[in-house]
Amino acid sequence: MDVHRERLAATFTELCEIDSPSRREGRISQRLQQIFRELGAAEIVEDDSAARTGSECGNLIVRFPGTLELAPIFFSCHMDTVQPAEGVRVKRSGDLFTSAGDTILGSDDKSGIAACVEAMRVLREGGRPHRPVELVITTCEEIGLVGAKALDPALVRAREGYALDSSGFARVVTHAPAANRLTVTVSGVAAHAGLHPEWGVNALILAAKALAQVPNGRIDEETTTNFGTIKGGTAANIVPEKVVIEGEVRSHSMAKLERVTGEIREIFTAAVADWTDPTGSAKGMPAVEIEVEQDFPAMQLRREDPVLRRVEAAARSIGMELTYERAGGGSDANIFNGYGLATAIVATGMTNVHSTTEQVELQDMVDLTRLLIALMTESSC
Repeated sequence: MDVHRERLAATFTELCEIDSPSRREGRISQRLQQIFRELGAAEIVEDDSAARTGSECGNLIVRFPGTLELAPIFFSCHMDTVQPAEGVRVKRSGDLFTSAGDTILGSDDKSGIAACVEAMRVLREGGRPHRPVELVITTCEEIGLVGAKALDPALVRAREGYALDSSGFARVVTHAPAANRLTVTVSGVAAHAGLHPEWGVNALILAAKALAQVPNGRIDEETTTNFGTIKGGTAANIVPEKVVIEGEVRSHSMAKLERVTGEIREIFTAAVADWTDPTGSAKGMPAVEIEVEQDFPAMQLRREDPVLRRVEAAARSIGMELTYERAGGGSDANIFNGYGLATAIVATGMTNVHSTTEQVELQDMVDLTRLLIALMTESSC
């Protein structure tokens, strides 16, 4: 059963040209539901996550019954894209796909979706026996894995699967860090900077003192930190009363994650506690509030885990050699693993993602489709 290259190319192009920036996935959800109905899906579930994500639609769970007495597996993709994503038009040069304009292409993650569609078409046409399959297609992945976080994991019947969402090709991501999101609010006292500056407490200066001391960038091979936004103050002639800083800590080690997060907390707390009032005229005292929220849990798979042994066997059956890597970013796979659903990340061939130079090769999508078919049909996998 051969992959139909041009049909796959046409599906990919069509999906890319349906604009679907985060929270505006309604049109592509409707089109995907139509495609999966035509492919004979036994059940298409759109969950109620839209009320929590703010999307036009919910996550999709699509079920295809199997004819092999094998455990079900799922494939996960996300239907949203980053901006700029308005009026996407695909340019094809030979077998290379790029954006024809000043938008992203959308191979992140429509290359994965297109491969799923083509794989199911090939199996249906050939009547080849396969294991039960679920497709889990989420919304709002690009704005913080929001759709996956709002998914009820009980809707997914398979206990293992693959997130088709990474750059490069023949790569399997087995580890990804956990992340804490930090929101630090430094409060001071407002005052007129020209008339009575001594009455004020400058929240911006206190925040800057702390930021100059906190761990920043790469801490070690497992851990990174970053402070990415700062907001505060009202005017140049007013002592700033409040500053809000947003940052993150990531680590493959939970112990290091908590240690570095605690160190940052201590530095901000000390910067405020060490404040002094040299004139004794300040109309109040500074304060700091630090909110820490787990953004996503760590993903840690072992080579002996069945989900990795299965993809290795499937790749071997079609003559594909895989590499296994650690990632520095989070994805829906982090969330699924946190739900107890063993999930490896498989690259789709996309490159230069999140940019207007994004691209993907047709052959990579063809080979990805072949891998999916092998995962669904090989009894040894």
